[in-house]
Amino acid sequence: MRFTKTVIAAAVLAAVGIAAPAHAEEGDVAWTVRTASNTYGADRSSYSYAVNPGGQVKDAMVVANRGKAPVNLAVYAGDGFTTGTGQLDLLTKDKPSAGIGAWLHATNAAVAIEPGQTAEIPFTLDVPANATPGDYAGGIVTALTRPDSAQGINVERRLGIAVKLRVGGALHPALAIDRLRVDFDGGDATVTYTIHNTGNAILSAEQKVSVAGPFGLLRADAGAVKAPPQLLPGETWQVTVPVHGVPRAGWLTATASLTPRLTDASGSTTSLPVVSAEARGWAVPWLWLAGLAVLIGLLFLIRYLLRRNKARQDARVRDAVEQALQAGGVTA
Repeated sequence: MRFTKTVIAAAVLAAVGIAAPAHAEEGDVAWTVRTASNTYGADRSSYSYAVNPGGQVKDAMVVANRGKAPVNLAVYAGDGFTTGTGQLDLLTKDKPSAGIGAWLHATNAAVAIEPGQTAEIPFTLDVPANATPGDYAGGIVTALTRPDSAQGINVERRLGIAVKLRVGGALHPALAIDRLRVDFDGGDATVTYTIHNTGNAILSAEQKVSVAGPFGLLRADAGAVKAPPQLLPGETWQVTVPVHGVPRAGWLTATASLTPRLTDASGSTTSLPVVSAEARGWAVPWLWLAGLAVLIGLLFLIRYLLRRNKARQDARVRDAVEQALQAGGVTA
């Protein structure tokens, strides 16, 4: 049995900000992909559409063989997801898609291109009438599969272009902070939490983290916190933020704040209302406790000495009274 291993090319998806065509090489085979020039524009770095439920888009991708040998490529679409490194990737062909990967279909499922030749591959994006409004991400992919006899596997190299879609309807952008906690070690704190995109829009965010003592005193800020990647609806992102210079003031409060950022089709970004959450923890103030223990010890010592001194004074008084009574011939 031969297994297929997916090998990510130098640029899996031509994303926003990449002007040059995406390029892949393997031995003497090389090919590039780019968007077609049409009524949607020229020299686009990716595909971006706004379509109502039940609507349709027709577009094309251009594939060029820059190598010295013919190239046979599979063509398919896949849903997008955010990787652990914060990059947009696509589901492989063997994994089911529910959004763009299921709605986008190329005219040809495969294409053969001779050296030096170029092929335009039309595709259609059909948005179901019952599609949920909001943002979707995916891509259209060209894939080259070749056997690796040494390892007994098929190696697949993929090269594609990102597709972003906003389905018309009510947009509800929302981020939530889940599982916020704070841990202390010496004079430092570690704040961890999960960012959860609970809405139906792709969102990025600005983050702020701080730790403060009782009544908001002795506040320590984490400083600049790296922004999370753009999260697709339903996705989560784990965050760990160190906060230095945290005083051991006993009962402390960690606060994490997010300012969600929504990008529209034109590329402009809007800041949404701040979302925040708090978690509390106990940073044992050993120095204070030691001082308190010494103070309590001193109080007990003083009390003991006072009581002992009083007992001695009382004993002396009793002795004096008895002696006086005996001297006067009076028996108590």
